[in-house]
Amino acid sequence: MNAAVRLPGRFSRHALLIATAAAVPLTGWAAHALTLHKRLAATRKDPLTNLLRRDAYTARARRLLARHGDKATVLMVDADHFKTVNDTLGHAAGDAVLTAFGARLTAWAGPHAAVGRLGGDEFAVVLELAPGHREERLQQLVRMLHTPVTLDDGRTIDVAASVGAAAPDALGTRDLTALQRAADAALYDGKHTGRAVLATKETARVPSINGRRAGRPGTAVWGRAA
Repeated sequence: MNAAVRLPGRFSRHALLIATAAAVPLTGWAAHALTLHKRLAATRKDPLTNLLRRDAYTARARRLLARHGDKATVLMVDADHFKTVNDTLGHAAGDAVLTAFGARLTAWAGPHAAVGRLGGDEFAVVLELAPGHREERLQQLVRMLHTPVTLDDGRTIDVAASVGAAAPDALGTRDLTALQRAADAALYDGKHTGRAVLATKETARVPSINGRRAGRPGTAVWGRAA
């Protein structure tokens, strides 16, 4: 071997060849890992609103309830008259409304909250929200959700949403399912009123089917009472 290209110590040309060859699979694995990470993220996020899907939301929501206890609040949110938007303005307009609601819920709740799209025009939020600030913050959210949505073509849509909330300190439980049941019942107590309703222990006793308020459209075929 020419002295000018001899490698120092015990690091031979053969070793260099092995190291170079090994780097190729590692580079390929890094790209593969990145692809897997993106696919995993896609399974966790709703592609339209970029909110958490149900399973990812549920896992994060339970962690937040365990961590923050009586300082946490659970919200259920429904877009009002959403079918009318789809039927009269088209699904693209409906998608714009859902996307706007997702962005507004995320902005309102902050980066540490669990914000999920449970399906259709139904959303859920769990966040740290101390009792002394609940009423003010819930009113703020309602105002945000009642702000018109501007479409790409410049048209605006008047929108509204119903909001129900439930808190561990008011209901004596940190169970996510129980709190969502109560929040959903509170939501329907205030449906189309333009105000957020905080669940009480009486609200929590409203019969439910699979975690949703009995009598809600669609619950009759969902299965046995929860």
